[in-house]
Amino acid sequence: MSRSIGLAHIIRQDDGTSTGVWGIYTLQSAFQPIFAFNEGKLSVAAFEGLIRPFRDGEPQSPMSFFSTCPAADRLHVEALTRTLHLLNAGACLPEEASIFVNFDPSVFTERTVADNALREMRLVLHEAGIDPRRVVCEVTEQRSASQETLHSFVAALRANGFRIAVDDYGADDSDINRIKQLKPDIVKFDAFWITQLMESGAGFALLTTMVKSFEQQGIRTVFEGIEEGWQLELAEKSGASMVQGFVLARPELAPTSFRVFGKSTQQAAPAAVEAAPVQSASPHATRPAKPFGRKVAP
Repeated sequence: MSRSIGLAHIIRQDDGTSTGVWGIYTLQSAFQPIFAFNEGKLSVAAFEGLIRPFRDGEPQSPMSFFSTCPAADRLHVEALTRTLHLLNAGACLPEEASIFVNFDPSVFTERTVADNALREMRLVLHEAGIDPRRVVCEVTEQRSASQETLHSFVAALRANGFRIAVDDYGADDSDINRIKQLKPDIVKFDAFWITQLMESGAGFALLTTMVKSFEQQGIRTVFEGIEEGWQLELAEKSGASMVQGFVLARPELAPTSFRVFGKSTQQAAPAAVEAAPVQSASPHATRPAKPFGRKVAP
């Protein structure tokens, strides 16, 4: 079965998953788990949808794919990628997990454009059997959108029952003001920035203070790009709500093996997994003497 969205085509595969076609590219969904800390253990709380382009059967970088898309087509391309992620999430992810999908507010220059796109998205959610409350909308590339556009778009997201996450938080003045204005449900910290802060006692103290401030405001926090054991240990010590990175799980193409994390199969494969033991990583040291290496994909 196939369907069209603008110039894009979505094809339903025999295994129940969906792939997309945009010009010379075939597009697939990949999902990466996001883990929550829970009394010394980690449990899967959510998944982020990531696009994986292929050309003539060979994988391409998402950046190279998006760079080939004219600005006028960006709205349609975004609709295609989100539709793929939501259809595939409904087909192969645990039913209780949240789903993070990306939005670029700059393409929604008018409220009517946003309302139409979100109306279509709700139809896709109905088809996929996904409650809108499971969806977390990551607002990306905020600086490319005017403040008026950004605020109007976030209001439209909330009106449709979706939760809001601010992505790539880096704590400069504009980021802090954006959090105050948008009042998101979740803040995702920039991977490079948090790694820099973790490498000194003063930086780690600042990181911990910001996490505590957000939590007091009812805002949950996600540390992205966790690739080593010492980072995972410090993320937990900082009080971060959730973590995401290669040290825990790499993205998997749909259909994934991630259904094992669902509540329906907890007896066979518990959703809570022990955090990997790591060497002592004092926040007052630059990093452990023998830090864990990056986890290599099998």
